[in-house]
Amino acid sequence: MAMTRVRPGRATRSLFKSRGRPHGVSHAARHRDTAVIDWAAYIDGHRVRTGTVADAVRLIRDGRLTPAEQESAGFVWVGLHEPSATELTELAEVFGLHPLAVEDAIHAHQRPKLERYDDVNFFVMKTVGYVRKGPEGPEVVETGEIMVFCGPDFVVTVRHGAHGELGSVRERLERDPGRLALGPAAVVHAIADRVVDGYVNVADAVQEDIDEVEEAVFSPERTDESRRIYRLKREVIQLKRAVGPLAGPLRNLGARRFVPAEIKEYLRDVEDHLTRVREQVESYDELLNPILQAHMTQVTVADNRDMRKISAWGAIFMVPTAIAGIYGMNFDFMPETEWRFGYPMILGVIGLACLSLYRGFRRNGWL
Repeated sequence: MAMTRVRPGRATRSLFKSRGRPHGVSHAARHRDTAVIDWAAYIDGHRVRTGTVADAVRLIRDGRLTPAEQESAGFVWVGLHEPSATELTELAEVFGLHPLAVEDAIHAHQRPKLERYDDVNFFVMKTVGYVRKGPEGPEVVETGEIMVFCGPDFVVTVRHGAHGELGSVRERLERDPGRLALGPAAVVHAIADRVVDGYVNVADAVQEDIDEVEEAVFSPERTDESRRIYRLKREVIQLKRAVGPLAGPLRNLGARRFVPAEIKEYLRDVEDHLTRVREQVESYDELLNPILQAHMTQVTVADNRDMRKISAWGAIFMVPTAIAGIYGMNFDFMPETEWRFGYPMILGVIGLACLSLYRGFRRNGWL
């Protein structure tokens, strides 16, 4: 593996000189005085534990932990979570990271991309998670970011957000020394594979919600699903923004010279998975549109049905109201006002007219 020249020793010695290794990833993420989650030097695919990040860098760059040790080859993998500008600047000084890439890694909110600065490749990926907002709240798509600085003898991963934890990725790679011996490109592939697997899991969860809302829309029970459909459309758009733009950078990554042929085969598999999940997410938007149209049509039909019922009952009650209003005018010469059976007769006429209207509306489907 090609190795870069050793940077000045002063920068290496000052790198996190007062910081020790965090104990546990989850605990370190909550209660830490440094953004460093984990680090290690890897030689021939095997992890070499060191006391500090500076020791790992010296082991790879200088080829020794002490002057008496022999030269060694390998790479350093440093993982950070939401680092400060100071912490990332210290790393940039040691590994020779470009200021523009460092600025992007600090402020985050970047589109997926792959850029090259001299011998360092800067790879940005969006991470996604499907989480519930509150005990009774809806599930929403939350996004984060993973930035990867990949050089000839180092990998620096910068993670933003609560998703995309890389501890399991590191453990899985360390169980396969043959893969890890392929160098930093193996780490980049494993991270990309982890991110795309997250896309697949979230896409499947969104699919379940879409199936549920589709069943609710076409069920005989009358429910208002418009708010849920609009929320799902918003989550699908959020997912598309993360999945879609990654296709180009992932394809370009497979064409880079620093990627061994063995890793390129695995990258093509990741790209295939990304293509499938991208098509799956795009189909969600196409599926939600007719579901929304069908729901709005059902709402319109239900409203028309309600209006017909209201109109029919209004017409029925208009008959007794009209007759009672006429006889309430108190004229002397009203028909049948002096007849003994006039009152029962009027009640009978009212009842017969209302019954006739009711049967007519019922026969026409208005009631």
